[in-house]
Amino acid sequence: QVQLVESGGGLVQTGGSLRLSCAASGSIFSINSMGWYRQAPGKQRELVAVMRGGDSTTYADSVKGRFTISGDNAKNTVSLQMNSLIPEDTAVYYCNVQGRTKVLASYCSWGQGTQVTVSS
Repeated sequence: QVQLVESGGGLVQTGGSLRLSCAASGSIFSINSMGWYRQAPGKQRELVAVMRGGDSTTYADSVKGRFTISGDNAKNTVSLQMNSLIPEDTAVYYCNVQGRTKVLASYCSWGQGTQVTVSS
């Protein structure tokens, strides 16, 4: 099994910044993708940003130019730097890591979620 522990998040005013971090541990053989998703009240979970293959990144249009995802496969960590935050960014943010375990089984693990609230 692969476990994820998230940190960061909190309450910030419009225009402020926050940094989310996620650390993966357990039976990790490889990591294929590391990303962040978010879910606002009454809405479906959506992709925020994802890194695939160590260097390919994808961002939601709504966060391009404001958020930056970074990862360290050697340390099994992924971070999300969020700048110029707006109230529409308010949501629970989830870390997601996918890959293969040491017995070469595939895994798709989620963090526990961390609340980000942006006040106007």
